[in-house]
Amino acid sequence: MKINYLFASLLGVSMAACTTVNTVERAQPVAQKQMIADKRVLTDAGLARGASIVGVNESSTPDGFLKVQVEILNRTRSLKHFSYRFEWFDQNGMLVNTPTSTSIPRQIEGQESLFITAIAPTPLAKDFRVKLIEDNR
Repeated sequence: MKINYLFASLLGVSMAACTTVNTVERAQPVAQKQMIADKRVLTDAGLARGASIVGVNESSTPDGFLKVQVEILNRTRSLKHFSYRFEWFDQNGMLVNTPTSTSIPRQIEGQESLFITAIAPTPLAKDFRVKLIEDNR
């Protein structure tokens, strides 16, 4: 009996990992996003078909740091694992080296959208690049 309960529990957990996400939001949002035009370079068609960037929103913190929010959508019905990394550039287009320039692992359920947000490490950062890397688990 104990084994059957354990099996049923594991089955329920494994089935939950393969589900999609239902969401609800305002039909007429009151928030005004500051969407920016972006340039995309796609080198991994498989990742682009799975987790893809929908849009990029940009603002500044009260202290003058650049803040970026990227919406990502999983266009498939299955869980996708990926990592992302932000790179920051100064007003001359030079890369700002920071100890926080590491890849951050994430996952996204099927048909789910999620937001990744980053704040520039210095007010000298005036531009950015975000990289998505497929995680083949």
